[in-house]
Amino acid sequence: MSSRTLVLGGARSGKSAHAEGLLTDATVTYVATARRYPDDPDWDARIALHVARRPSTWHTVEASAPPDLPALLTATSYDDPPILVDDLSTWLVGVLDDADAWEGPNGVEAVQRNVDELVRSVATCRTRLVLVTAEVGLGVVPSTRSGRLFRDHLGALNARVAEVCDEVMLLVAGIPLRLR
Repeated sequence: MSSRTLVLGGARSGKSAHAEGLLTDATVTYVATARRYPDDPDWDARIALHVARRPSTWHTVEASAPPDLPALLTATSYDDPPILVDDLSTWLVGVLDDADAWEGPNGVEAVQRNVDELVRSVATCRTRLVLVTAEVGLGVVPSTRSGRLFRDHLGALNARVAEVCDEVMLLVAGIPLRLR
């Protein structure tokens, strides 16, 4: 079994459910990277669907702050339960938010430092690791600066993480395609 797997896919492609199915262990550490927004009940409902789908023996860790995810992955040992990170795209949104990078060049260095740290932590993670992320490079060029910023940073993050993963899968219309 591969030690590090990256699962990419578009919106509603089944990437999270597929990633969950890759782990058959009774105990899994599920790392939720999405931030909660108090005025967004639709977002809360999406999160609730993910929670309801997970086995009750899985342990959920909220790692919505950028330094939390790399620290969690770096602190692993070989006998730890597998880790599923869902997902890198929502983690990146938090990095961009915290760096105040959406409206101008501010924060680009901070974003790059966080991405570098994450890639290092994925490469050195000592337990079975499955990472979920959105594939955003197959569509049109976004018409807004923030859309292009997100797409470009996520595309670069996905490529760097894929380099350090043993297995890379792409979900298209619910069908998993093994890229590596």
